[in-house]
Amino acid sequence: MTLVGWLEIAVVLGLVVACAIPLSSYIAQVLDRKQTFLTPILSPVERGFYKLAGVDENREQGWVAYTMAMLAFSIVGFVTLYAVQRLQNFLPLNPQGFDPVAPDLSFNTSMSFITNTNWQNYGGETTMSHLVQMLGLTVHNFVSAATGLAMAWALVRAFARSESTTVGNFWVDLTRTVLYLLLPMSIIGALVLVFAGVPQTLVGSIDATTLEGAKQTISLGPVASQEFIKELGTNGGGFFNANSAHPFENPNILTNIIEIFALLLIPVASVLAFGRSIGDGRQGRAILVTMGILVVAGVFVVYVSEAAGNPILTALGVDPSQGNMEGKELRFGQALTALFATGTTGTSTGAVNAMHDSFMPLAGLIPLFNILAGCIWPGGVGAGLYGFLVVAIIAVFIAGLMVGRTPEYLGKKIETREMKLAMLAVLIYPLVVLGFAAASVLLQSQLDPDGAWLTNSGPHGLSEILYAYASQNANNGSAFGGLSGNNLWFNSTGGFAMFLGRFAYVIPVLALAGSLASKKKVPASVGTFPTHGSLFVGLLIGVIIILYLLQYFPALALGPIVEHFLLLSGKTF
Repeated sequence: MTLVGWLEIAVVLGLVVACAIPLSSYIAQVLDRKQTFLTPILSPVERGFYKLAGVDENREQGWVAYTMAMLAFSIVGFVTLYAVQRLQNFLPLNPQGFDPVAPDLSFNTSMSFITNTNWQNYGGETTMSHLVQMLGLTVHNFVSAATGLAMAWALVRAFARSESTTVGNFWVDLTRTVLYLLLPMSIIGALVLVFAGVPQTLVGSIDATTLEGAKQTISLGPVASQEFIKELGTNGGGFFNANSAHPFENPNILTNIIEIFALLLIPVASVLAFGRSIGDGRQGRAILVTMGILVVAGVFVVYVSEAAGNPILTALGVDPSQGNMEGKELRFGQALTALFATGTTGTSTGAVNAMHDSFMPLAGLIPLFNILAGCIWPGGVGAGLYGFLVVAIIAVFIAGLMVGRTPEYLGKKIETREMKLAMLAVLIYPLVVLGFAAASVLLQSQLDPDGAWLTNSGPHGLSEILYAYASQNANNGSAFGGLSGNNLWFNSTGGFAMFLGRFAYVIPVLALAGSLASKKKVPASVGTFPTHGSLFVGLLIGVIIILYLLQYFPALALGPIVEHFLLLSGKTF
């Protein structure tokens, strides 16, 4: 752990906040359907899309219609993505002649990309044609991220409006997010990555001669265009199996900083945009401060743990001054790895230069806990914001019970219906994660008698399985690298975990938006719990820690915490 490392972290975070402030104003303008500097250029294109699709842009939807539109769009996306994978051998832009993707893997991948999870049980450069990478995966990197932000803004509007029967128009929100926000930024970002050394070509591969004189085939393709939206949309789903640890996706320190910056930018900006849309910037800043405290605390734990090195190697005489360098590239180091692992766990394997499987136990515990909490600090595009607002609703309800007053949040009374919906959303996660993880552990000897699926047994093997389902359920997509998930069991159960983690969570959230939108906004009084100061920030942090530890502590204790004490005692696992 060095001063230079902390300066690297501070520079990236400072750059993100500095750019998120003006971007938040732009996001609010886009989703509140106000004029932007791109309106004169893009407005005719936007209206053309609505005309082709038969969408009345001025007709808003109630929460049920909004939800049905979102589900219909997701179903069509799933079917088309599944089809192009299964038919890729008949489709063009397949220079390497790849066969169809297996049915169970196609199911898992399709579910992964429509839910903004981007979990990869495949190696992109050895499995997917250029057409599937571009028309299938890259397109869904745009629209799944846009869907998440659209759903978040349905909840934001519920707080901004009073006695309203509508929460917006899904088709308009989706179109404007892609057209005005994601697409322009991705064009610029992809060009910057090309300038920095990321390839962008339709060539399938090139042959190179190694220093030993052997011939090596190196895969190529349209990498930069997929890479930037992968990061900007907190998607993951890289062109290569190694994702951004691959030198073609992430060739140097400049691209590493750009990609981590892109991962954090919209989630941070959308929190501030929330404050702008409801007309109270203090609310957005309070949530951002809470997220910031959690991120900095998490980065500190990961960085300190990794910098301390492996005690087993130290006992064998290895110099501990370099820390734990397993799985980390010297060109990036531990500082940005700690920031990535903690601050960007709303994404799959974004600008990652270390597999979580190579982390020390306590370092691996931090991203695992963030994912179990739903990736809400700061989380994915849209998903982090609406997940955090659900926690805020629970927090003010608890505060109201403590002081004996009717709970209110942003002028809306939080009553029995709202709490039932909030808790229904929150309790989906432990049901799915712990249920599938328990089934996998109990059935492991029957499903995998040769032990080929798990690199490790014991507590670390449990952590690998737990992390896999937590990641897929939270629409995250990162992994402990020791788990081999490309088999019928993990492809199928993981696909259902992604489905439930996205839709079984967000349907109660959209119902919550409908309930809150219909309520009358009441002015704050002397009995209103303040939701913009240090007391509220402390309450949010306490609720997050207690709420999720109550649900997951036994699993964490049997996994990373046991690993930690085994390591200190000089035992491997």
